[in-house]
Amino acid sequence: MNSIAVKKLHPGAKLPTYGSAEAAGADLYACLDGSLTIQPGQTAWIPTGLALEIPKGYAGLVYARSGLACKMGLAPANKVGVIDSDYRGPVTVVLFNHGRDAQTVENGQRIAQLVITPVLQVGFEAVEELDDTVRGQGGFGSTGR
Repeated sequence: MNSIAVKKLHPGAKLPTYGSAEAAGADLYACLDGSLTIQPGQTAWIPTGLALEIPKGYAGLVYARSGLACKMGLAPANKVGVIDSDYRGPVTVVLFNHGRDAQTVENGQRIAQLVITPVLQVGFEAVEELDDTVRGQGGFGSTGR
């Protein structure tokens, strides 16, 4: 897979772009008619103006942009968005303002990053017992530092 078909749903929409030659995530851009201010503790739906044709066997994962999250407190409300290969609707990034100040998103601003990754669908089988491991049932923080 070398390319993904992208449909522009709005004439001002920008195609995703990679910030460097080896970047894992492609930047997604806000497609707004102006600007949008997100108050502290609030969530806003930011359109990208795009629809994607992700191939079967892959998914698009929408992650926060580190600069936007760390400097402005804006990150995807669902932490990681999942775009399934059979979805053909508009790609929207739902940003949550974790900060103490209102933040404004401008048209054309980079708002998230998209990682295309292989997906393995598996069957699920109910069993009475699971194989033992050294870790066993040790959960949160059980592996130490």
